[in-house]
Order: sequence, then structure tokens, then C-alpha cells
Amino acid sequence: MTAFSLEPAQLAWCAELRTLAAERLRPLADKGEPGHVNRALVAELGSLGLLGRLFTSGALDLCLMRESLAYACTEAETALALQGLGAHPVHAHGTQEQRARWLPRVADGTAIAAFALSEPGAGSDAAALELRAEPESRPEPESPQGEGPPAAPALAAAPDGPARWRLTGEKCWISNAPEADFYTVFARTAPGAGARGVTAFLVPADRPGLTGRGLDMLSPHPIGALDFDAVPVTADDVLGAVDRGFRVAMGTLNLFRPSVGAFAVGMAQAALDATLAHTAGRDAFGGKLRDLQAVSHQVAEMALRTEAARLMVHAAASAHDADAPDVPGRSAMAKLLATETAQYVVDAAVQLHGARALQRGHLLEHLYREVRAPRIYEGASEVQRGIIAKELYARQEAR
Repeated sequence: MTAFSLEPAQLAWCAELRTLAAERLRPLADKGEPGHVNRALVAELGSLGLLGRLFTSGALDLCLMRESLAYACTEAETALALQGLGAHPVHAHGTQEQRARWLPRVADGTAIAAFALSEPGAGSDAAALELRAEPESRPEPESPQGEGPPAAPALAAAPDGPARWRLTGEKCWISNAPEADFYTVFARTAPGAGARGVTAFLVPADRPGLTGRGLDMLSPHPIGALDFDAVPVTADDVLGAVDRGFRVAMGTLNLFRPSVGAFAVGMAQAALDATLAHTAGRDAFGGKLRDLQAVSHQVAEMALRTEAARLMVHAAASAHDADAPDVPGRSAMAKLLATETAQYVVDAAVQLHGARALQRGHLLEHLYREVRAPRIYEGASEVQRGIIAKELYARQEAR
């Protein structure tokens, strides 16, 4: 299979997902309370087996799921994506005990996951994060007089027990916070080391010293801030290796960035289809709207850009599944093109519908609110351009 065509079974699966989203997930989404986790919706995603597929599917299947769900129910798409984003580091880097405790509950929709990377001063520049993982130290006995200064404090550990740290600082703009059941948290374990001094921890929400508060955001799901007041963690909570957490974060984002693009493509397709129906049926100036060249050319441009974005998303996802060397650049291109395209398509659809599209409850009013955030989260468009340029120059220098 190439990146530019889908097998009949994949196309049938996408159609089935659209139907499930419209008939079973949309009603649950409509009953949710904005700004809070819709646990009934998450549980239904689990019962349909979609959450479990997060841990068995490749990047392309993830993109197909996200685009198909987004077409009919953006809330279901986002709920699925956030479960994957928060739990993927556990799936990919967790210990046997961590995986056994949390992944079955994520898969059946009874545990809510969250990915806690961003901070008030470290959003786009993830390597600049300041949440501190400070080692608990035990004092060493003073050296006898004349034998030099005492040794540096050792990392505290019970006999035959794990090393221990205390997390102190803040995370901000964290999806599913403060209502998640556990967080994948990235903290600095080596001051001044940039990306090389970050460690990923699995932190259950009930750890002492961990508190959170919701932020009033333009979002149907909760987004909040987390405060860490000497929250205890041990080596048993580490995901991957100490001081190598940035690899955990970037590996997760390289997987999910193309699928953010797929989310955007799903919204763009929904807006395009709504526009086709509206312009074909709307009477204006003695005919149908579609008979106006300015309108038909606009619709053609919307379709062109949507399909181009879809193809780039599929290409990036296929490259990820093939373990290609240029995954970061392709992932960045896919997210950048698709999210910017969706913004354009939804805005054009609103313009062609007129005032009715801005009425509360209209599909396009909903999409107009939903389409803006993907250009910022998981790396803003400007960050994606930086990644693309870095990859291009690195490739040129390697020739």
C-alpha cells in the first residue's frame, strides 16, 4: 500500500467510524458539560474498542480514526486523542507494572490520561521547561578534620529501594487537567542541561502535593494548570530513562502530529461537505449559489487544499510506520499544512453560508471554534516551520 491510496477495507472502516460517531458518540457528546471530562463519552469509546486500538495501531490507522471521528463528532475525536497522547508514553516506555496498572483502564475508558509538558514559560520551547525534580538527599557523615569537605549528598533511597525525587513547579494548558486520573509529567532532573536533562514521570492524580485548577478556555474539554508542591516520585515512576525524557516527549509528538493534521482534515471535510450542500440548494441572484463562478471557484479551492492536506497526512503517517529517517520533518509538514488548511476551509465555509453559520448550534459555528486551537497545540505553526527548516538544512549539510 502506498501513502496515496487506501485499501477497500480501510475505506469501509472509515465509513463505519463516521456512522458510529454520528449515531452513538454525537448524542453522548451533546450531553457533556463544556470544560469537563465527558466520562460517558470516553467509556463508550472504550466499549467500541477504539481506545484499545491506540496501542495496537500504527500512525496511519490513528490518522484514519481521528479524521473519521472528527467529521461527525469532534468531541469524541479529542477524547480519543487525549487518551492516546497521555498514555502513549506509558505504552512505549513504561515498566511492566506501569503498563499493567494503567493501560487496561485507559483502553476501557475508566481512567483518564493527560500529557503534561507545557509550562507558563515553556510552551513552544519545550526544552526550556522548569518544573524541578529535586533529589531527596540524605546527609553524609562529616569527614574527619583534615580529610577535605564532606562528599556531595547522595540520592536518597531506602535499602534496596528506588531513588526518590520531589517535583516542584507548575504545568499549564494541560488538556484533561485537573480531572485526569494520571499524568505523564516532564520535569528537569539536570539543571542547565536543556533537552538532555529532562525526565518523564508517571504521576497519579492522588499524589500528595499535586493540585490543579481549571482554566476558562475556548474548549469543550477541560484544560487546566497543575501545581506541584514537593510531589514525591521514585524511580518506579520514571518512564524510559532518567534525563532522557525529552526523547519520550518528542517520540510521542512525532506520532501524534500527523494525526492532529488528520483531525484538521476531518473538520475541513465536514465544512466542505456542508458548503457543497448549501451552495447547491441556496437560491441567490436568479439561480443557485453554485452557479456563481466566484462561489464555485472558492469551493474548488477548498476541496483542493483539503485533499492536499489529507495526502500529506497519509504520507507522514506512512513514513512513521516505515520508521523512515525524515519523520520529524514530515510530521511537522503534515500538521502545519493540515491545520492551516482547515482554518482556511472552515473560514471560507462560514463566509459562503453567511450569518446563519455564526448562529449558536450551527455545525460551522462549532467548527469555527474548534479549528483554531490545533494551530497552536503540540507545536504552533511557527514551531513546525522551524522543525522543517532545521531538517532541510541538516539534510543539505549531510550531502
